[in-house]
Amino acid sequence: MGYAGAIDYLYGLQKYGIKLGLDNTVRLLSLLGNPQDSFSTIHIAGTNGKGSTSAMIASILQSAGFRTGLFTSPHLVSFTERMRVNNEEITEGDVVELTEEIRCKIQDTRCRIQDAGYNPPLSPLSKGGIKGGYRESCIMNRASPQELTPTFFEVVTAMGFLYFKRKNIDWAVVETGMGGRLDATNVLLPEASVITSIGYDHSEFLGNAVSEIAEEKAGIIKEGVPVITSAQEPSVMDAIKKKAEEKNAGLFIYGRDFSAAIKSEDTDGSVFNYNSDSSLEDLVMPLPGRHQVLNAALALKTIELVSKKSSHHASRITHHAVRNGLGNVKWHGRLEFISKEPPILIDGAHNPSAAKILADSLKEIFSKIYERIILIAGIMSDKDIRGIMAPLLPLASEIILTAPAYERAASPQKLAECAAEMGFTNTHIAPTVKEAIAMAVTMAGVRGWGLGVSKTNPQTLNPNPLILITGSFYTIGEAKEMLCGRGILSSLRETR
Repeated sequence: MGYAGAIDYLYGLQKYGIKLGLDNTVRLLSLLGNPQDSFSTIHIAGTNGKGSTSAMIASILQSAGFRTGLFTSPHLVSFTERMRVNNEEITEGDVVELTEEIRCKIQDTRCRIQDAGYNPPLSPLSKGGIKGGYRESCIMNRASPQELTPTFFEVVTAMGFLYFKRKNIDWAVVETGMGGRLDATNVLLPEASVITSIGYDHSEFLGNAVSEIAEEKAGIIKEGVPVITSAQEPSVMDAIKKKAEEKNAGLFIYGRDFSAAIKSEDTDGSVFNYNSDSSLEDLVMPLPGRHQVLNAALALKTIELVSKKSSHHASRITHHAVRNGLGNVKWHGRLEFISKEPPILIDGAHNPSAAKILADSLKEIFSKIYERIILIAGIMSDKDIRGIMAPLLPLASEIILTAPAYERAASPQKLAECAAEMGFTNTHIAPTVKEAIAMAVTMAGVRGWGLGVSKTNPQTLNPNPLILITGSFYTIGEAKEMLCGRGILSSLRETR
């Protein structure tokens, strides 16, 4: 099995769909020797900001000298982005090796179910991590009570934990895929649980009310484990407070227990002060946007709490390590420039709250520098298209609607119809992301530049046009690969 074969096998597991529950993950990890028990973890859930916050925490831990794993999803261009150790992506060779090992375990189990009495042992969740979680999560319609049919994300989660064990990491920072309570990553018993901002997304799985979504996200809260959360709307905060109280978990809320104050900001990031039991001044956040300062505050409070646990040697996390780790953090797909000339910015906003955050950043930072914004939008058909478009369309001087190469993508015509119903009729349609970028570059008045053409010294005719690509990770993933020339484009990047 080569790398392409391993990726084909993994994406072939999508035939089992998305199955919220812990049963498959528990059984699979048991077969692999429960690798998740070999390192300390920080678990992160939320609708927006999970990836950025995870990257910040991991960068600080690494700066402090800990061997640190980072597990995130989805990826933009390459599957290897999903699991990193000390900011180095897993190699294609390791993906092949681990995929083959897990595939053989699954196949062996399917052969052994011929034995009437066989059933894999349970994971040590019974040690107190998730009381009753195994039985509660057995909600899948399986072909038989004993057949192991893990989904793509369940296998990738197990792969990540096994990879981290093989790499002898000290800490793993783990982002949930979707939800929390029944997410495959929720087999962990972490040192801290982090909940970023919660809004509407994946309502078909998590509930139609934001309070229902919050209850699912709060499901990562464990007995006696501290919880760090951003400021939330009242119904969301009520759900988090209720779960924290049930689990006797200390709750630390942004704005009440810790905060941040921005001193300066531009397209390269922010300088801010952090206020808590341990305050820090003039911290540099290289990721632009005020929301990233909030995410940084969550990361800093998390580090502050785990650093007090001397049993994990986290007390060696010094102020220097914090400054260095935060100042060197990298995270792709959020207000990221993939071209400076002409300026092309990508952002993975794929739900209304993320779109509003993006719009706020455009108004607060980018509109002060760029006279025009040319918007390229490609959105999935099962998302809140109107909710995503509403805050962004008024800010654009030109609007190009497109579709990434993925079956769930809404057609550009459907997007145009929605835009017209909202009062925006002067839109342009591009069948593909590549054509959309070419159209935007032409609108920007740039000569001597194009896809597959050298990007050096283009001649910009119009003053300060910014090309913004957004609406979906699939859309910005295609754009990033086309312009950055990395990886093999997969038409199946998986939803989480």
